[in-house]
Amino acid sequence: MKNASPNTPIFDGHNDLLLHLWLHHAEQPAQAFLHQRLDGHLDLARMREGGFAGGLFAVFVPPADYVAKFPARQTEPFDALRITEQQIAILQLLAAQSAGQAKICRSVSDIEQCMADGVLAMVMHIEGAEALDEDLSQLDRWQQAGLRSIGPFWNLPNRFGEGVSGSFPGSPDTGAGLTAAGERLIRACNQRRLMIDLSHMNEKAFWDTARLSDAPLVASHSNVHALCAQPRNLTDHQLAAIADSDGLVGLNFGTAFLRSDGKRDGNMPLSVMVQHLDSLLEKLGEDRVAFGSDFDGINLPEAIGDVTGLPRLLAALREAGYGEALLNKLCRANWLRVLKKTWGE
Repeated sequence: MKNASPNTPIFDGHNDLLLHLWLHHAEQPAQAFLHQRLDGHLDLARMREGGFAGGLFAVFVPPADYVAKFPARQTEPFDALRITEQQIAILQLLAAQSAGQAKICRSVSDIEQCMADGVLAMVMHIEGAEALDEDLSQLDRWQQAGLRSIGPFWNLPNRFGEGVSGSFPGSPDTGAGLTAAGERLIRACNQRRLMIDLSHMNEKAFWDTARLSDAPLVASHSNVHALCAQPRNLTDHQLAAIADSDGLVGLNFGTAFLRSDGKRDGNMPLSVMVQHLDSLLEKLGEDRVAFGSDFDGINLPEAIGDVTGLPRLLAALREAGYGEALLNKLCRANWLRVLKKTWGE
């Protein structure tokens, strides 16, 4: 995989490529990703151009009324388990049909080897556990297929608790915490060494997880609430807990989570992203901050545009005084550190 800047390959904490392919390229998702320029933020050619070396690829079941807007999916009954497994199958196809250009990674050594070989490193992540039953009966099967990370919630309630919801400006304290099933899920993830993603947890669920989990606390794609008062951004108290656990926060590139006015308006300078990173680094330390772009799931700053804009973000960070050692940590080393600490491999 040829990178625009070979010294700064990026491992990213969150993208919604699989959902994009499931909605728009159901017939031949792998061929579309491998050989076409897609309408979203990501495809293989642009990942190469932007220096995107790998990341966590989300399996996400959107709300039924959203799915109903897409003609290709209107003929199928809405079923969260079926949608989840179809997206897992797409991830497997990306690897199988890539002629060695992409691989599902199950360990940090897998990721490191992929990055050394120029192979796209794909880690399977589930965003929202709507498809998982209370007995967690699918969890082992999914782990065998490559699952290494799970966020129990998106924005809506499920059997495990309530995700964060609410309008801007707002508090993350938007609902009840974990249910009894949610507490079992956290313990099961710890037992299986699966990473738990806090990014869509409301405040009560966050603190329930912090109390129960013995793993580093990780928010894969969240920003600073003090700078942008979206309910899904993290308060100083939450950031302190993440720091105390030796966890990590991945910077979300979405304008609604960056701008002080909370608007989905791409007309904003990259200095706003730098400001969030400065704040995260101040509160967490330079070993606990990384990128969690949310590519294909958000409105991007126009200065980035799509994955090919990553070198422009790095240029802005260099201009702001970020040295190469710190950029190395932000771009990949911090994710690899926390994944190894969580997975134990």
